[in-house]
Amino acid sequence: MPNSSKSYVYRYDTRVNTFPEEVFLHEFLHSLERTAGEYEYTIPALHDNEKYNYKNQKMTGLREWYKDYMNKDIKSSNGKIGLPEDIYILKPAKGSNFKYSYKLEEFKEPQNIIQEIKQLFRNVVNNVKNISQGFKNNTNQNLEVK
Repeated sequence: MPNSSKSYVYRYDTRVNTFPEEVFLHEFLHSLERTAGEYEYTIPALHDNEKYNYKNQKMTGLREWYKDYMNKDIKSSNGKIGLPEDIYILKPAKGSNFKYSYKLEEFKEPQNIIQEIKQLFRNVVNNVKNISQGFKNNTNQNLEVK
């Protein structure tokens, strides 16, 4: 799940995410997309709906795209593509396998402005640590290659 206070996953706004259940499905599909990548499946990117002529509809959102994505029913020049059937039974990556993982203390919504500010600072610190660690890993990899 996104670790940004600006993410609409955590709040409802009729102008942005008219269908909150679609946001949940979208984030779930990102986890399946990641699992497919871990198992080296070639699948379309979840955000490539327009590339395959799927438009966000006013009444149904991206329902058709998600349905075809999940059922491997997207028409392409290589036949029908989408998530492989066995993706739903594959074990996802462990926390230690994630490039930018960090431990979640608990699933608790902030109850007041002070808690929200504290959470915002925690998010910033975690993001800086992750970026720093990623930079350090990339630097080490580049040094090893040379």
